[in-house]
Amino acid sequence: MVDDSSQASRIPVAIGRFDDLLARGLRGLVEDDPRLELAAFDMPPAQVATVLRARGPRVAILDAGSLRSPAEVRELTARHPRTHLLVLAQEPSSLECSQLLAFGAAACLSKSTQSRDVLNAIHLASRGLQLTPRSTFGATEGSGLLTPREADVLARLHQRRSNAQIAADLHISIETVRTHARHIYRKLGVSSRRELLAPPPAARPG
Repeated sequence: MVDDSSQASRIPVAIGRFDDLLARGLRGLVEDDPRLELAAFDMPPAQVATVLRARGPRVAILDAGSLRSPAEVRELTARHPRTHLLVLAQEPSSLECSQLLAFGAAACLSKSTQSRDVLNAIHLASRGLQLTPRSTFGATEGSGLLTPREADVLARLHQRRSNAQIAADLHISIETVRTHARHIYRKLGVSSRRELLAPPPAARPG
């Protein structure tokens, strides 16, 4: 006899579009865990927001390479606050992970992460927890997650808005924008806006 209560309490997980081998592995990981259920699979990047709205999964696993920029994570988490995003990248740098976490991702993991660690991240994300490895932010004094206001400024930096435009958007002074930007660069380990917005280096062919 099927326990309806346990069925109803399973955690719905949506999986974005990944390379075939990784996609199969993620699907198997979800389907083999009796606490999880597959809410959506192979979501095309252009339809992620639509699927999240229609299915309302607790956790969505997305390919960092399919994102227009890290700021897209902020857009998705703002529009779908009940869905927690787990982002997988080929070889994520500290900067890439820091930005994704600052924008609200529950975790930023390498695609080579062991299955048990991905599964652990899914369950932590389903509880609204954020996985922030020590190595992501470094151990220097003063480093850490961005404040909500710094995340607002970072989002607009990614939109390539000028300091004056950011100041007008957020109703703050240009000097305050500059101060927030300096804090952002320090926390994310970059020295300038150009370095912040530079595309990640292309992955080396295997």
